[in-house]
Amino acid sequence: MHRAGERPRLRRLHAAGGRGVSTTADVLRQLTIVFTEFEGRLEQAPLIRKLTRGRFALADYQAFLVSLRQQVKDGALWMSRAASNIDDDHLELRSTLMRHAVTEHRDFRLLEADYVATGGALETIRAAEKNIGSEALSAWMFHEASRPNPFGQLGAMWIIEGLGSIKAAEWGAMVRRQLGLPDEAVRFLLYHGENDVEHIAEFEAMLAMVLPDDAVAARIVKTARVTARLYALQIEEILA
Repeated sequence: MHRAGERPRLRRLHAAGGRGVSTTADVLRQLTIVFTEFEGRLEQAPLIRKLTRGRFALADYQAFLVSLRQQVKDGALWMSRAASNIDDDHLELRSTLMRHAVTEHRDFRLLEADYVATGGALETIRAAEKNIGSEALSAWMFHEASRPNPFGQLGAMWIIEGLGSIKAAEWGAMVRRQLGLPDEAVRFLLYHGENDVEHIAEFEAMLAMVLPDDAVAARIVKTARVTARLYALQIEEILA
């Protein structure tokens, strides 16, 4: 099951944007469409299909943790870079991104601990290389974060934090049940199922700091769309 209230909330944002009340509302509408398409693609990824069909194996979960660890470790880094490229006219947004980066910069350690709790070796997950999708996603995120006033990164946050708020707890519960794992082995997913809900509310406030602006709005939606494609590729490549 999805987290209570989260999917209806995305649907309400979609409906509100449809009225064309403001540029901010329209961006939320477009982002909701992008996220819905992204979610549909994820459901077709071999790894997620195994999970939702009850055929998940321990090796599948370990491969998932290995892949996700690389992307999560980069996350705080590209947010910090994005913050450093925001000008003095948007100091509040810069501060918000910096706080967000500080909050998440150790999250990859949770993934490492989960991996070890499944019986994996710490040196294995730390030495693992990014898959093709992870490489592409990382390159894209750092490229965008290096732009002057990289407001488009808000679209990337919508995809990544939205995925955490809607899917993380659900996936964590399914993994725990199918594999008979203790809570200590799924802490990252369960934690983000709770924590990312707050991040979505914070996202809406950040969006209001840079809108209305047609060019910024277009960049946010484009960045969300590209991020969604590359994130899905990352998941698709895990069992490729």
